Amino acid sequence: VGMVVIIATVERATGRVIKNADIISRGFILLKDNREFLEEIRKRLRNIFSRIKVQEVEPDYLKALIRDQIGQFLFNRTKRRPMILPVIIEV
Repeated sequence: VGMVVIIATVERATGRVIKNADIISRGFILLKDNREFLEEIRKRLRNIFSRIKVQEVEPDYLKALIRDQIGQFLFNRTKRRPMILPVIIEV
């Protein structure tokens, strides 16, 4: 079914995302052929980060939130359920 790795770099003090999340897909979809799909995932990630205070929540909760919401979005669009592996890097 494939795997999607989402790597988000977050500033620890402010909780804001420093740059666009890196998204890696293995065995799911070719991201270079689906630029608008990739941007939609990034838009949804920004939405998740804007709704919560990153510095006030547990990293495991944040990862579960990303896994659930992005997983639901991917299923709605593709009818497939890749494994989603969120990685949060605090700097």
